Amino acid sequence: MRIRKVALLLSLVAVCLLLLTLQTRGYASRAGDLVALVTTPVHAGLARASRAALGVWTTYLDWKNVRAENRRLREENQRLRVEALRVTETDDENRRLRHLLALQERLPLATLSGEVIAREWGGWVRALTVNRGRGDRVARMTAVISPEGLVGRIVEVRAGAAIVQVLTDPASTVGAHVVRTRTPGIVEGDPRGTIRFKYMARDGASIQTGDLLVTSGQGGLFPRGIPIGRVRAIDDRGSALFHYAVLEPAVDFARVDEVLVVTGPTGQDLTAYFPTGG
Repeated sequence: MRIRKVALLLSLVAVCLLLLTLQTRGYASRAGDLVALVTTPVHAGLARASRAALGVWTTYLDWKNVRAENRRLREENQRLRVEALRVTETDDENRRLRHLLALQERLPLATLSGEVIAREWGGWVRALTVNRGRGDRVARMTAVISPEGLVGRIVEVRAGAAIVQVLTDPASTVGAHVVRTRTPGIVEGDPRGTIRFKYMARDGASIQTGDLLVTSGQGGLFPRGIPIGRVRAIDDRGSALFHYAVLEPAVDFARVDEVLVVTGPTGQDLTAYFPTGG
């Protein structure tokens, strides 16, 4: 190793002496050509390597900037979508509240507005919880309605809330009649999560699919004329005493958010106050 170092040093000295001798004897241009012959490829290679490295670095920066821009655009898009959903939800809520307020103002009986704060599920909606309770002087067995029709009745009153039994509860029964034929009967909840109309066979021969049913007002619990639902199918049981009609509820119990609790006398006929009541 030591001999190699000495040899390399002597070679460098010899090259320097050679170049100096050529320069002193007038061979400077040839010496420059010789040096250029050796150094030019080296310089060219270094330049290419520098350009390549610069290109790689520039590409990396561009890629990094594109990723950052894409991330920013995705976040901006997500924010705008959330804001659009909020605006849509606000518009829907305002529309529902306007309809509820309009119904409350035109009804000829006292009502109290309430908001649905919970739902009891058992494969379908069995009960709703509204934010009205003893502090609002809400009583048991009070009718609960919406702009679309009958929701149910209050079965439990708490300090700041009340439980509403909706029509699909198997324990729910409501006196009703068919608007077109005046056929009387009982609307009751079905264990399958639907509602059905039970009527005497001799009174319902002309009931048809699409017929509207409203509350009959019998018993004094529900005002007369509140939409309950429309006939979806008829269960003809031949010579049986009672027949049944499957109903499509007027109210979507899974989506209703605002209701009116009836607090005044229930003897009025509300047929004229609902769009589908006639």
